[in-house]
Amino acid sequence: MHYSVMAAESLELLAIRPDGIYVDATTGLGGHTALIAQRLTTGLVIANDRDELSLAMARENTREWAGRIRFHHGAFQSLAEAVAQEGFEKADGLLADLGVSRYQLTAAERGFSFLSDGPLDMRMDQTTGTTAADLVNHTSERALADLIFQLGEERRARRIARAIVRARPLRSTLHLADVVERAVHRTGRLHPATQTFMALRMAVNDEPGELDRLLRFGPEILNAGGRMVALSFMSIDDRKVKERFKELGREGRAEILTKRPLQPGDEETARNPASRSAKLRALEMR
Repeated sequence: MHYSVMAAESLELLAIRPDGIYVDATTGLGGHTALIAQRLTTGLVIANDRDELSLAMARENTREWAGRIRFHHGAFQSLAEAVAQEGFEKADGLLADLGVSRYQLTAAERGFSFLSDGPLDMRMDQTTGTTAADLVNHTSERALADLIFQLGEERRARRIARAIVRARPLRSTLHLADVVERAVHRTGRLHPATQTFMALRMAVNDEPGELDRLLRFGPEILNAGGRMVALSFMSIDDRKVKERFKELGREGRAEILTKRPLQPGDEETARNPASRSAKLRALEMR
């Protein structure tokens, strides 16, 4: 089952007009995209994602509203291009759900998870870039330790990196998870490889850089009165969103609509436990 996290709050803050132009920067399987499209008449939603497989599924999931949706494959820096390709200078709203989709996490062939065995890929855009296998098998021990510590906030990063280098070549997700578990052992409910996998995924997809580009280019594609809604699932991402929004507010370019981040209610977290860490922030451009 696919859930659109904080859907009601996102839609309310986007303040959708039936004739408006909206960008779903991370369309995923099309949940938020469909909800926006349902509220349009002559308007349009531009559904963007780096993952072509997700876009294909989103097309199928949103076929009922196909006339109100245009799909675009690209990274955040190409959002302005996507808007221009549809014949518009700017948009009236932008939504960015910064979480990894359940499909990506549970599809073994994508290599994001150790729930089942799969290739060490982890690329959101499988048409380009470095894979997780490239990183774990060819990165120096020191650089690998720094990556795991900085992106995964894993305090045992040096021990893990040493074990990975000694186990080379690593062949699959379960092979990597086993190497990490043998190196640091299980001490709580979380699998000991959780933070390592997160760090590798973030590095493979340059998630910190992508978020920086979203926060730089996203506000620039919005009309005066246009709104940007960002859903974060990690504290490091939420801090970046918060600081960029505050910067735009200080410059007098935007009004912050959420003095504190909104979080999902008890009913939503009971239905979808993965939403627990979500934080929503929104602003309106001037």
